[in-house]
Amino acid sequence: MPASEFGQLQRRLGAGKVLLRPSECSSYRYDAIQFGVRPLAVVLPETVEDVVQAVRAAQAAGVPVVGRGAASGLSGGAAPAQPGLVVSFTRMTALRILPQQREAVAQAGVVTLAVSEAARLHGLTYPPDPASLRTSTIGGNLGENAGGPLCFKYGVTGDYVRALQVVDADGEIHHLTRDAYDLAGLMIGSEGTLGLITEATLRLVPPARHTLTLQASFGSLEACAAAVSTAISAGTVPAKLEFMDAACIGAVEDYLHLGLPRHAAALLLVDSDGDDPAQVEAELKVVEEAFRAAGGEVRRARDAQEAAALWQARRSVSPALGRIRPARMNEDIAVPRSRLPQVVAEIQALAEPYGFPLVQFGHIGDGNLHPNILFDPRRDDPEQVHELAHRIAQVALRHGGVLSGEHGIGSMKRAFMAEAVDTQTAAAYWAIKDTLDPAGRLNPEKLLPPRGALATGPEVAHAGA
Repeated sequence: MPASEFGQLQRRLGAGKVLLRPSECSSYRYDAIQFGVRPLAVVLPETVEDVVQAVRAAQAAGVPVVGRGAASGLSGGAAPAQPGLVVSFTRMTALRILPQQREAVAQAGVVTLAVSEAARLHGLTYPPDPASLRTSTIGGNLGENAGGPLCFKYGVTGDYVRALQVVDADGEIHHLTRDAYDLAGLMIGSEGTLGLITEATLRLVPPARHTLTLQASFGSLEACAAAVSTAISAGTVPAKLEFMDAACIGAVEDYLHLGLPRHAAALLLVDSDGDDPAQVEAELKVVEEAFRAAGGEVRRARDAQEAAALWQARRSVSPALGRIRPARMNEDIAVPRSRLPQVVAEIQALAEPYGFPLVQFGHIGDGNLHPNILFDPRRDDPEQVHELAHRIAQVALRHGGVLSGEHGIGSMKRAFMAEAVDTQTAAAYWAIKDTLDPAGRLNPEKLLPPRGALATGPEVAHAGA
């Protein structure tokens, strides 16, 4: 039956839009970290009408539908858990800039960086800047509610959404806004489990005219965290506030030989920006004083070129880690800033018995930490990797944190959700899912805790999505 339905879909849309051969479909079973099952068919839509036909064909065939952007996700959200249809949005790349409204209208397949590049021609910018911004797509960013280094001051993807176009489980098109029940907001971060986002109207803002940058190294994690807390308590809101631990510093220095302080236990990178150069200078001075008072060794960039050189260390983390092991599991916990020293220390201690190299970095301004477990899938036991990831998640929950700051839950952390949400919260999640997707065919086995597998003890304190 599925083969018949998808054969008819191919005849309607054309062989170039509907892939049926197993060799072609195999390339759509993964994201950046997880492999799923091979889809029965893949649709490469160019219009929302193509998406409608694809969803209705899957509904008629009785199989799941999984939306897919650039497959740069880090939680398995785009990797199919069951045989079905993958809708890959890479050809839906229409983009319009509306400068008078300070808006961009972007189809789901528009690459994130393309929005800012197009907006820049009109004196505007799109602040959300996930590390994958050169490859990730707007649809994927919306599915995970992606953040990035600018999120502390400027917010995450969802903060810039004015409206969404969504195709529901029945193949109906909806135009959702942020008023009344904020149905557009409900779709953001839902990982394709409630509908397929096909287009977004995004808010644009004028870019800051002045930016100053500094780097600071610390002899202990406690001093680093104290410096951040002091600076923020003083009223500063840096545009970027990034953290790297000693292992991360060493990995980047081995890779690029930038002259990073190998003796440091932690490194902070800070941008302060604004339209008034005097205010930017005043803010960075407060940050600098807080860092020095905590024992930090501070280096301030003298110009844009030197600032870019300082930030090269943070931008080079991913390739640096790739030199150590061929694979990594990139965790994405978020914890209160005040608990960061304990959390980082506990995670490092957890990793030692497993023997996996582990580095930690992230957006310390909002407590979003990325512990990366480095491993070789040819030699290392994947169950051990997953077990360590689970224990890292438990550390976050124990310290009042959540399972994900920006990468989503997907399949990788779905089992952990049973420890992160209480029964009532899970029931509310499932009630929404059952209402909008009663047949359960939109990206099944993702995000929500399995039914009937919920913790009710004192460990549960926060929703992890």
